[in-house]
Amino acid sequence: MAQQESVILRFDAVKFHYDEIKPILNGVSFSIRKNSKITIMGPNGAGKSTIFKLITGDIQPVEGRVLITDNASIGIAKQIMADEYKELTVREYFATAFTEKKHNLDKLITDVLDVVNYHIPLDKQIKDTSGGQQARLLLAHALIQQPDILLLDEPTNNLDDDGIGHLTSFLIMYEKTVVVISHDTYFLNSFTDGVLHLNEYTKEVKQYQGNYLDVLEDINAQIEREERKNAQLQRNIQDRKDKINFFSNKGGKMRKLAAKMREEVAEDEANMVDVMQEDKTITRFDIPAQEYKEEILGMNHISILKNHEVVEKEVNIHMRRGDRLFIKGPNGIGKSTLLKRIAEEQTDGITIGAGVRVAYYKQDFSGLDFNKTAFHSLKEMMGVPDDEVIYRVAARFLLSSKVLQNLVGALSEGQKGLLVYARFVLQEPGLLILDEPTNHINFRHLPVIAEAINQYEGAMILVSHVPEFVEQITIKNELDLGRI
Repeated sequence: MAQQESVILRFDAVKFHYDEIKPILNGVSFSIRKNSKITIMGPNGAGKSTIFKLITGDIQPVEGRVLITDNASIGIAKQIMADEYKELTVREYFATAFTEKKHNLDKLITDVLDVVNYHIPLDKQIKDTSGGQQARLLLAHALIQQPDILLLDEPTNNLDDDGIGHLTSFLIMYEKTVVVISHDTYFLNSFTDGVLHLNEYTKEVKQYQGNYLDVLEDINAQIEREERKNAQLQRNIQDRKDKINFFSNKGGKMRKLAAKMREEVAEDEANMVDVMQEDKTITRFDIPAQEYKEEILGMNHISILKNHEVVEKEVNIHMRRGDRLFIKGPNGIGKSTLLKRIAEEQTDGITIGAGVRVAYYKQDFSGLDFNKTAFHSLKEMMGVPDDEVIYRVAARFLLSSKVLQNLVGALSEGQKGLLVYARFVLQEPGLLILDEPTNHINFRHLPVIAEAINQYEGAMILVSHVPEFVEQITIKNELDLGRI
């Protein structure tokens, strides 16, 4: 077999759970060939990141084996920069990619930053970079190791259009194995040649060949076939049960016939297939707006970054209930920093009305207390907590009562995102600040979220690099930080 067709990674009947009552993977088997580009697909919390941790060896299977051919090296670009790295300089951060000191480290860093279309002083601290810049650094950190298997966890989060285009081109040309988790449909369809579909209900994985959109069509067609088969079997079962009830009250041969029909019913019930469930979509929701008659937000000057230098700019922005502002600009100009300063009123040039409740979707979820349960994270949003309301709102976002008992830090990134939206519903904010609000969210949920944001009647500020999402929201006012 040619080398490009040989298997580089295999899962052999892998089972994994943190809690025996709640399995995550149940007898998962699949193989990935060298140089292939594979998507892992499945709903939030189904175990996609768990598969990555098993590949990297961060966790071990409860049963089964994960086999890596010829000790192939593995690099992973994670979703979010770990806090332990944020105090490091860019140079120090990249040094952590190697076990031995590299004397040509600066050149290696410069070369790999060229690959991700990014340039930055190597003595700059990670904490002083934006979410989009950190996304590029995370990817470059994985690439500088030149891994045989490259794992990408939501790599387009926080990237602008140029960044996504550059990453896509690179992955198409990348001559090694890539396994990616992403909810960005068009990004995935542009370069992947196979899909691992993780079924949330059976805890198993099914492998498909072909590009992402073709696989989605195959999955939907399979669901329809299985539902038709089950419907026919269910009709047969009900028909026989009706006859059994009739014949059972008769004597002799009729009773024997009823017994035979019971066997046929049991056989049909055994043949009922477990229908592959599509990803569930969150229920339509509204974000109630705080009643507030005065000015909600005023800004007369702001700070931005140009060529890594802070530049002060005069602005004249006044927002009342119902006003919406879209802030745009390239990665690294200071959009996220500006949103943080607005939310926290960190500068003299920004004023928020007294008593205004501010709701803030931070792209890294740093506004959440990871040591609280999801339930308490929701409870703290209510002036007068009502457990019934909390559970009802959480259910709209697919956050079950079991999920709510978990620590926020134990939730998947997608579940954290949905938790933030559930908090908004309970908080009833006067000012909604959204920093990349599609980050980590399953694409099936985005139309529902866009509708809720568009219907929100309070003041709102939005930053997003996803034009198809922004287009669903009516916004008249725009602040382009790249042009002021």
